Amino acid sequence: MDVVLAPDIYVNASVALGSPPEHVVRRALGGPSKPKASGWVMERVESMLRAMPEFKDGAVAQQMATLRSLVDVVPTEEFFIEDWDKALVALAKAAGVGRVLTDHPDLLASKTAGGVEFVSSDN
Repeated sequence: MDVVLAPDIYVNASVALGSPPEHVVRRALGGPSKPKASGWVMERVESMLRAMPEFKDGAVAQQMATLRSLVDVVPTEEFFIEDWDKALVALAKAAGVGRVLTDHPDLLASKTAGGVEFVSSDN
């Protein structure tokens, strides 16, 4: 995989209509090579899922366990909640890739940061 995924992509896969959340995530992420993620990404995903009424606490815990089993968490420095660009650039560099897949409008508007390109899942 030559990209890393932003938290919104994990959440979008978790809430796909008409499918059990763990099935969609397993289809999307369950390939031969595990995508790279960071602690910051996993924290944001969990926070975003907890904010969704469809996900009860037990469902969030189960979904996070599924996600963690499908990714390799790489170490990066710690970032604040709002530091999406910095945290994702650090993750991309730690993973050795030059692109981040996201649908976050602010990141897509900036297109690049720190030599890392932000690309939409629509492309």
